[in-house]
Amino acid sequence: MKTFVVGDIHGGYKGLKQCLGRSSFDYDKDKLICLGDICDGWSETPECVDELMKIKKLVYVIGNHDCWLMEWFKLGIRPNGWEQQGGRATLDAYIKRRQECWKEHEKFFKKGHYKYIDKKNRIFVHGGFYRGVDINFQTWQNLVWDRSLAEKAVSGFGSDYFRIREYNEVYLGHTSVNYFSKKRVPKNLPFNSGNVWLMDTGAGMEGKLTIMDIDTKEFWQSDNLKDLYSGELGRN
Repeated sequence: MKTFVVGDIHGGYKGLKQCLGRSSFDYDKDKLICLGDICDGWSETPECVDELMKIKKLVYVIGNHDCWLMEWFKLGIRPNGWEQQGGRATLDAYIKRRQECWKEHEKFFKKGHYKYIDKKNRIFVHGGFYRGVDINFQTWQNLVWDRSLAEKAVSGFGSDYFRIREYNEVYLGHTSVNYFSKKRVPKNLPFNSGNVWLMDTGAGMEGKLTIMDIDTKEFWQSDNLKDLYSGELGRN
């Protein structure tokens, strides 16, 4: 069995299929840790969920965009700003689908984790967390929304001291590596600083989706999502 991690998908089903195919991911034997934000951006969020549900050893970590969708599923309300952040594409996609799928997908999202720590003491969260504070005392809002840890990882890049001592490795989504392009962070590529990995490689906007074998650190990427969904805006 191999263990893979995938960054923010943002409705990019075509990119997800490319990553799974190019990495030769085995749906029955391999484990996939999804770092959240499955929805919002491109037009195929329901197809993304359908595909992830086929994976027997899936660990799904909840993202902030997923929380918005869960709120709509539960209460039928549209959180402020959601549609402008890619939610319009998600709404349209689900409205086109039969309502029976909504209940099944709502159950999928409810089974997600706000954090996941594996047997090798590697932690996976969507947003981040406060250093020096017990993870069990951090709010779910912080785990899905925090960007400070990603920002500190980029600021501390190249220094030997930047390590999160509580964990062997830390994997984050949420904060696109492309936000840091002015700090000479390579665009569209997973970024490593100390023992922290940033896995959001811009799939919701102009970038690519990335899947990585977390033991070997070999990774595979989709094409640019804006090319796969020509004519759509994504989260741009």
